[in-house]
Amino acid sequence: MPHHPAHIAMIGVPIVSHVLPSLAVVRELVARGHRVTYAADPFVADRIAPTGAELVPCTSTLPVADDDWPADPIAAASLFLDDAVQALPQLSAAYDDDPADLYLYDIGAYAARALAEAQGRPLVQLSPTFVGWEGYQEEVAAQLWRLPGADAYRDRFARWLAGCGATTTDVDAFSGPPDQALALIPRAMQPHADRVDPGRVTFVGPCFDTGPDVDAEGWTRPADAENVLLISLGSAYTRRPEFYRRCLAAFGDLPGWHVVLQIGRHTDVAELGEIPGNVEVHPWVPQRAILEQADAFVTHAGMGGCGEGLLAGVPMIAVPQAAEQFMNADRLVELGVARRVDTEDATAETLRAALDDLVGDPGRAERSARLRAAAQAEGGTSRAADLVEHLLAQARTTTPTS
Repeated sequence: MPHHPAHIAMIGVPIVSHVLPSLAVVRELVARGHRVTYAADPFVADRIAPTGAELVPCTSTLPVADDDWPADPIAAASLFLDDAVQALPQLSAAYDDDPADLYLYDIGAYAARALAEAQGRPLVQLSPTFVGWEGYQEEVAAQLWRLPGADAYRDRFARWLAGCGATTTDVDAFSGPPDQALALIPRAMQPHADRVDPGRVTFVGPCFDTGPDVDAEGWTRPADAENVLLISLGSAYTRRPEFYRRCLAAFGDLPGWHVVLQIGRHTDVAELGEIPGNVEVHPWVPQRAILEQADAFVTHAGMGGCGEGLLAGVPMIAVPQAAEQFMNADRLVELGVARRVDTEDATAETLRAALDDLVGDPGRAERSARLRAAAQAEGGTSRAADLVEHLLAQARTTTPTS
């Protein structure tokens, strides 16, 4: 129990892969006696409720219900800006008369930063993916700004910043690295980690619930399974029946292997045809529980899956689907614990060959063990909560509390 309990607000976006990384940290802060509010769309209320945080409803316009995201990067970025514009009045209505002592926020929650700056309150970003590095604007962001529609997007972003109460009115500075961030990923997954400012960013690794009171979802490994393979494309890229059929062709009835296939809520199991006897199919699975007992993992290389795979020490077949997943897949390959197979190349033959190659790699197990130990040493949930409390204590010396 902290000596000075505080009001800590977490402000997120209703994307499952962004919500999940923050939940254990929120739960831990609640357990330490803080009042924690979580501003989010009711779409993810069932995810937040078990943490003990108070839900502050903040409806979102992001296309999370059907996962219908545009392929064009500027169009996708515009969705987050549109969401911020309509979210800020909701957040102001909830927090102007009940300001938090410290705001935590997701990388996509632009309105959170605007709110905290307008109130003069400290804020800390909880990043579920890699963060910017020295030179990021020139090497990566500049390419985005050259795309069609970028000028209009930047102009609209700048006009919003000028009128929303934020003190940071430069688009690059506002959407770039914040003053304080906790990266909820293994440092090994960070591009150019040596060029990330350690005074602003701390890598705490994947954060999971801890303690005997946590009711973790379980999974029982079949007694006759010599090896277990998990196949999951996460929460947003699951409408892939053809890919699943190729996986069944590659790994169905593979001697010695039991396969767990997650297909999401947008694919009907009937679309897959006959299910081999060594395969179990589910719309959703307790991924971390399975990975702790698995021997290989087919993943879309979302950062959450990469972190869980590294923490479990399992080799991965990375089949990236969008956004930063291609960089993540390449990073896993560089680390020596994965093979990358692009979707268009993911035939039964290439998938089977990738698994055989991973299993037959004599040095892979040692590399996985080393990376697993490094990720565990980063501290996870407890360290993240410690750092939040430390930053809160620092802020209290200069910021009035409510």
